[in-house]
Amino acid sequence: MTKQKTHSFHNTIIREYDIRGIYNETLFDNDAEILGNLFGLEVGKNKTVNVGYDGRLSSVKLKKKLVKGLIDSGVNVNEIGLVPTPLLYYSCFELVADGGIIVTGSHNPKNHNGFKIVLNNKPFFGTNLIELSKKAKKFNLKKMNGSVKKFSLMDKYVKRLIKNFNQKKKINIIWDSGNGAAGDVMKALAENIDGKYELLFSEIDGTFPNHHPDPSEPKNLVFCKNRLLELKYNVGFAFDGDGDRLGVIDDKGRAISGDKLLLLLAKEMLKSTKCKVIADVKCSQVLFDEVERLGGEIFMCKTGHSHVKNNLKKLNADLAGEMSGHIFCAKDYYGFDDAFFAAIKVLEIINNNDKKLSDLVDEIPRVFNTPEIRIDCDDNKKFDIIRKITERQKRSKKKITDIDGVRVSEKDGWWLLRASNTQPAIVLRCESLTQNGLDFQKQSVKNELSEFDIDIDIDKK
Repeated sequence: MTKQKTHSFHNTIIREYDIRGIYNETLFDNDAEILGNLFGLEVGKNKTVNVGYDGRLSSVKLKKKLVKGLIDSGVNVNEIGLVPTPLLYYSCFELVADGGIIVTGSHNPKNHNGFKIVLNNKPFFGTNLIELSKKAKKFNLKKMNGSVKKFSLMDKYVKRLIKNFNQKKKINIIWDSGNGAAGDVMKALAENIDGKYELLFSEIDGTFPNHHPDPSEPKNLVFCKNRLLELKYNVGFAFDGDGDRLGVIDDKGRAISGDKLLLLLAKEMLKSTKCKVIADVKCSQVLFDEVERLGGEIFMCKTGHSHVKNNLKKLNADLAGEMSGHIFCAKDYYGFDDAFFAAIKVLEIINNNDKKLSDLVDEIPRVFNTPEIRIDCDDNKKFDIIRKITERQKRSKKKITDIDGVRVSEKDGWWLLRASNTQPAIVLRCESLTQNGLDFQKQSVKNELSEFDIDIDIDKK
């Protein structure tokens, strides 16, 4: 029997890259079931969709509703259990699935949750999600009975991660998953690396009792850093809540920013082959200049794991990354963002070089820059503010890039303002060859934001 259904998702949960909301405030169990219905209709009867979920307290309920929605639409579901997001992506290749959905709140607060979606091993995002939300308001569902199978792929996945890692020397590592979904894979991977290791907060716990699993925030790296310095280990790895972003601590206890990490990986690759690299608009100019100097090609793209993945395939690139710690390897891998595989590539750098990781970091030309700074700004205002600033800059004679917000080159540096697609915030970054130049870039940003009611103090960031 065909039944007409109507549903409205909360207007804040359909994001640029995925679906995210506050559980039982803007995101509800019924949303998961309707998403299953709609995505099932999109994929088609008798097609296969893999489903996983993270360690948040709300994830099991949402997963159950999602699976119900999928099988009611005639889809066959492969349940792969509580896993990090990269394992869900991997499972779609390994099991030759038509689509995949993971229930995850990523690095957002513990009362948040959401869904990351792939269709035919490509990100299902942006206009795809908007169209899906429109269809929810009125659609027909002929209830069918898809099947459900369960798979455990962790052992295969870990073997795939280390498949091409020819370790020649012992490496001592601190691993920190912050009680996120990365914990079990992290443990298994640590056991397969020759050298000493220590696991921090590896037990998966959706209350995140020790620190929030977001390696882009320095305060969340303190435990990893302190233990590394205490034990004098070679490197520290920290994962975000769903294991698709990596934080790296060098042997001097310094966090390596996402753009420096990408440059280190690119330099290692360029030793043996020419390569194409993609970086998001927040990355340092040093990254772009150095890759070109070493004979590689590099392209700038919009921030967001979905945008980067699409561009990786479109440009047939070998490597990509973002300031936030998403790293994508297409050479000898699948091209999706995988913090575990990125960690293995960092270990390859240590393995293949006589120098310490800190020495390799210190070889990167020095510039003065801010970290990625997020300024609280209402979701309903942030895009309009960026639009107005972009229009004003276009009327100037400065060199601008407006593929994602506005990146303005002036004097001896640049500044960037863009609306976050994952949080109610405006993101900014400034860089210059000198400290005075950096102060100039900061003042330029303050001037641009001065007419808007925004609480900003860059200097304390």
